[in-house]
Amino acid sequence: MRLIRVSILLLSVLLIVNIGSGSLAGKITVTDLAGRRVEVPIPARRIVAIGPGALRLVCYVNGVNRVVGIENIDREGSPGGKTYLIAYPELKKLPVIGQGGAFSSPDPEKIVNVKPDVIFACSFIDRKGAEDLQLKTGIPVVMLDYGISTIINESLYKSLRLTGTIIGEEKRAGDIVNYIKKTQRELDLRTEKIANEKKPGVYVGALGMRGGHGIESTQAKYPPFVMVNARNVADETGREGSIMIEKEKLLIWDPDITFIDLGNYNLVKQDYHKNPQFYQALKAVKNGNVYGQLPFNFYNTNIDTAIVDAYWAGKVIFPEQFRDIDPVKKANEIYRFFLGKSLYEELTRTYGSLTGINIGE
Repeated sequence: MRLIRVSILLLSVLLIVNIGSGSLAGKITVTDLAGRRVEVPIPARRIVAIGPGALRLVCYVNGVNRVVGIENIDREGSPGGKTYLIAYPELKKLPVIGQGGAFSSPDPEKIVNVKPDVIFACSFIDRKGAEDLQLKTGIPVVMLDYGISTIINESLYKSLRLTGTIIGEEKRAGDIVNYIKKTQRELDLRTEKIANEKKPGVYVGALGMRGGHGIESTQAKYPPFVMVNARNVADETGREGSIMIEKEKLLIWDPDITFIDLGNYNLVKQDYHKNPQFYQALKAVKNGNVYGQLPFNFYNTNIDTAIVDAYWAGKVIFPEQFRDIDPVKKANEIYRFFLGKSLYEELTRTYGSLTGINIGE
């Protein structure tokens, strides 16, 4: 009996010591989103996240307490619409590991000073940049990626799962991925059977794009509209992503419903007072069908807020199909799942509520 117990104990130790294909405990080789094979310690206890959106993904998979440094772009000023900083303001007290930003280079010396086990990097350095940073710091660099479509794509899912694996939060990462997929299925089921000719034409304006813009700034394949199968008039351009249109084009499209990004609502109001005739000629303005949308692009995409906006868009565009949805309750449910806190009220203090708006006020 004693021999059996000893054998079981030895087997348990071996299972702990050997991970994957012959890797020692505490080390595993992963393939990152740039296709690089990187040996990393697991679970990583001390981490930093650099580049647009990397820190957000770490926060989504319960990695906040492992972060040991923060980019200056996240530390300075108010968090704005960065929900991960609203949820975890303590991050702003961490040492600065570099300036950050889409056009900024990493600071190897400052990163080394905080002694991370792993560097998660997103978007702004390529494969060569990751190799150079790893060589200069002696710290594994793992590339993440939001993908081309910032809501529904395998690159985002792989990034979440990879981050979870490295920090020992595989289950949490899987839960996040499954939640996003389940949400998309639910939104799709509510609207998929509506014939396109029966859908109102919709438009979203004043979207941020490397700065603030007025009503002429829009997006084809706008994620919240895509998620509810809305008929986005900008999709007729055949493009995808951010575009600037001539105002006359909006008069031609004349959408039934218009959404305004509340982050740039002030620019739309200013423009209205300069040229009220333009706005008063729009069907949506004349009929009181103008609504706000919470901005979700801040140093890459706040996935949580984009989903909140999708439910709100569905409620406005397809009221019968979304009659059971309370937008405020749904928003806080989403924020609690992603970041553990109800954030809707905090965001509305900065941007205003999800409601109808009168741009002529």
